[in-house]
Amino acid sequence: MKLSNTAIRIIVSVIAIPLILGVSYLGGGYFTIFVIAISLLAFHEFSSFSKSKSAFVNLPIGLFGLILILMNQFKPFVDFKVLLILWFLLLLVIELFRNKESALLNLSFTTFGFLYFALMGTSLIAIREFYPKVDELYTRGAFLIFSILGTIWICDSAAFFFGTALSKHKLFPRVSPKKSWEGAIFGFLFAILSMILFQKIFVNFLSMNTAIALGIIIGVFGQIGDLVQSLLKRDAGVKDSSNLIPGHGGIFDRFDSLLFSAPFIYYYLHYFGK
Repeated sequence: MKLSNTAIRIIVSVIAIPLILGVSYLGGGYFTIFVIAISLLAFHEFSSFSKSKSAFVNLPIGLFGLILILMNQFKPFVDFKVLLILWFLLLLVIELFRNKESALLNLSFTTFGFLYFALMGTSLIAIREFYPKVDELYTRGAFLIFSILGTIWICDSAAFFFGTALSKHKLFPRVSPKKSWEGAIFGFLFAILSMILFQKIFVNFLSMNTAIALGIIIGVFGQIGDLVQSLLKRDAGVKDSSNLIPGHGGIFDRFDSLLFSAPFIYYYLHYFGK
C-alpha cells in the first residue's frame, strides 16, 4: 500500500522531532554536530541551484569552510575574522586553477552560500551555548531552542492553515504565489502567542518582554526567511531544495525559517535579552 504524502510527512516528523529535541537538550558537541550537518546539507542543496545559472560552486571549499567556522564557534581556536579572510583568499587562489567558466559567478555563488549558512549556523550554536555550563543554567539553552523550534513550527502551521482558509490578498505572488497576507498575519500572531505560552512553561527565566520580542522576531524574520528561500528556488527553477526528507523536501526547505531568524534572535539576546 502506497502511503499518502501527508502520512509520510507525519511519520518523518514523529521520527525527526524527538531526535532534534534530543540533541538540542544535550547541547555541546551533539548540537554542534547537528548544526554542522544541516548547514553542510543545506549548502550542498544550495549549490545545486547554481547549475541553472551556469555557475560552478566550489563545493569542497564551501563545505570545508563551514566545518571550520562552525567548529570554531563552539570551541574557538582562531579569530573569526582571520578564519574568514583566510578562507576567502583560499577560495580565490583555488578558482585560478579550477579551469571552470564563469569565475565571477562561481565565486559569487560559493561566497554567498558559505556566508549565508555560516552566519545562520554560528548563530544557532551561539544561542544553544548562550548560558554557561553551570549546573541547571546550561539546560536553559535547551529550553530556549525548544521554544524557538516550537514557535517556528506553530507559526508555519498557522500561516498555512489560516492562509489556505482565508487567502484573499497575495503576499508576494512573484516569489510564492500561494502565500497570503492573511496567512502571514496569523503566523505572526501565533508566533507571539506561542512564545508567551513557552515563557510560562519552558523559559520563565526570560522576561515577558523578551519572550514577546522573540515571538515578533520569529513571526517576521522566520517568514521572511521562507520567502527568501522561495525566491532562490524560483530563480533556480526548482520546487524543493532536494528530496532528501520524504514528504518534506530538503534540509534547506525544512530549516529556512530557523536559519534565517537565528542571527536576529541571538543578537537580540546578546544586547537586550534577560
